[in-house]
Amino acid sequence: MSDFAGFPAGKLRFTSIPDLFFSQLLPEIEDLAELKVILHLFWLLHDRPGGAPCASWQELASDGVFLEGLGGEEALRRGLDKAVERGVLVRVAGQEREWYFLNDQRGRRAVERVREGRVKLEGVPLSYACGPSPERPNIFTLYEQNIGLLQPIIAEELAQAEKEYPPEWIEEAFRLAAERNVRRWRYIRGILERWAAQGRGDGKLTGDTEEERRRRLLGGKYADYIKH
Repeated sequence: MSDFAGFPAGKLRFTSIPDLFFSQLLPEIEDLAELKVILHLFWLLHDRPGGAPCASWQELASDGVFLEGLGGEEALRRGLDKAVERGVLVRVAGQEREWYFLNDQRGRRAVERVREGRVKLEGVPLSYACGPSPERPNIFTLYEQNIGLLQPIIAEELAQAEKEYPPEWIEEAFRLAAERNVRRWRYIRGILERWAAQGRGDGKLTGDTEEERRRRLLGGKYADYIKH
């Protein structure tokens, strides 16, 4: 066992794990291989380019560090089988590979497209095979279409937002910002945060705080100096 020197100072990257995992699943998991497989997939799929929610058996088995810590391919197979049986993962058998999806909304949506024949897993990039459906652009596409070239510094924040908010909210927030000619991610994120905190009411695309409405109606940035 290697000596762990502790987590370094400075900003660390974190992987999101649903609270339900700790409250409902963790107390029931007895097999260490199953636990390691589930945690590894949470980590692996968290930063998958384009938010692709799947990994193949070949990819998992080719990770030497992970496989050694797990105890070999037999333990990997046992862990995956148990996670599928428990309902944490969904297995899809392709013609050439075996694929594993997290059993969350994004994963189930991807599995449905694969099983309907709308997406093929072999012969196409992983981000397309497991990513958002062709009829709805993902958050990275929306960013580049409405704001500009995607920079690495913002990609992680976009990926997190895509996990936190419904796709239709994201699409509507981008459209609302474009209509107002406000091409800043901070503004779009603010709309999403307000909808999450206050609800969307009757479903109309307001997205404004009272202060922002006053500024727009009474003269922009000098609205605070206008008595009303």
